Amino acid sequence: MTTTPRWRGGAALGSLAAVAVLAAGCASGSSADEADTTEGASTSAEAPAVGERLAVSLDGKVLVLDAETLEPIDEFASDEFTRLNPAGDGRNVFVTTAEGFQVLDTAAPELTETVFEAPAAGHVVRHAGTTVLFADGTGETTFFDTDALIDSDGALPETTTYTAEHAHHGVSIVLKDGTLLTTVGDDTARSGAVALEPHDGHFDELTSSDECPEIHGEGTAAGEAVIFGCQDGALLYADGEFTKFDAPDEHGRMGNAYVSETSPIVVGDYNNDPDAEGYLLNDVALIDTAAGEYRTQNLGDVEYTWRGAVRGPDDAAYILGTDGAIHVLDPETGEFTAEHPVIDAWEGPADWQDEHPALTTDGETAYVADVANNRVVSVDLATGEVLTEGPELPGAPGEMALNLG
Repeated sequence: MTTTPRWRGGAALGSLAAVAVLAAGCASGSSADEADTTEGASTSAEAPAVGERLAVSLDGKVLVLDAETLEPIDEFASDEFTRLNPAGDGRNVFVTTAEGFQVLDTAAPELTETVFEAPAAGHVVRHAGTTVLFADGTGETTFFDTDALIDSDGALPETTTYTAEHAHHGVSIVLKDGTLLTTVGDDTARSGAVALEPHDGHFDELTSSDECPEIHGEGTAAGEAVIFGCQDGALLYADGEFTKFDAPDEHGRMGNAYVSETSPIVVGDYNNDPDAEGYLLNDVALIDTAAGEYRTQNLGDVEYTWRGAVRGPDDAAYILGTDGAIHVLDPETGEFTAEHPVIDAWEGPADWQDEHPALTTDGETAYVADVANNRVVSVDLATGEVLTEGPELPGAPGEMALNLG
């Protein structure tokens, strides 16, 4: 794999214009506001239909399943623990490894040699035709046209990069008008986010907020309202401005946003007990981005983890409880409207990386990691009907990702 030399732009970002430092303590040599361009290529052949393939991580390997039959098509050796994220092009999935974001071509299928190198590869965000990668080890954001990965021919597509002042566990998103929203922090803490406008090879700051301690995760609701989770609430970016929502509890952490781009209401995981053991949750945050309202809802007997919530038909939230059922939540009222038994009851994980029941969806069909039986089960979200109980896999399923487009 070869790449052309990167073009480096000039600095124009005030306090954010600084040299990024790698987590290992080595200077990256990249200016914090530069816009880099790399040319290359990737993939071939005609892609399968959207949602036709499901990637599943197991201990030390990644499987590609037929999403209808849930039969394994192929398997590939990988790191002991890997995260999976759709590239957004209806074909490729990113496998996060020690080297960075490695491309899994689900059409071939093939775990390709195409790697977006990144120390401590982190969040992948897909929005408005742009795929965005964040490297925690450098604070570098890399983004490219989502379809470019398919249209290229063996290496990397043309990319643009932005490097934050400090490396941190962060996330970025590029809006329809090209605005880059990205988190601010360092290796000790995270404080908020900044909105940046690309301009002649560099990035100019539009606005920022430092009111979101331990900022984590993002989601985009209707009207391109972007939500980030905070240790004490949530941070909204809409119409060119940041707005902070305060949680009703002193510790009211939201880490993940479950969104629909046709609904103004964001459903967020919510933890109001900093001393809680384990990873089970019993509340959600409900954020109406149009009305500017933030509230929380206790779920009664239903407990879940951050891996167990998605949005689906009618913009409802679907939450996989420890009782083994998918519970249907109306985000407008905060009330459950149905429940669909799917798997056996289960207990929460001791560590966030431990395999435990999880959900992913194409918007209509949910795929459930049935860890106790080493298989994946598919469910029609609209009816609760179990569509397919997959065969036993050579290990417990961990992360899952559809080849969504």
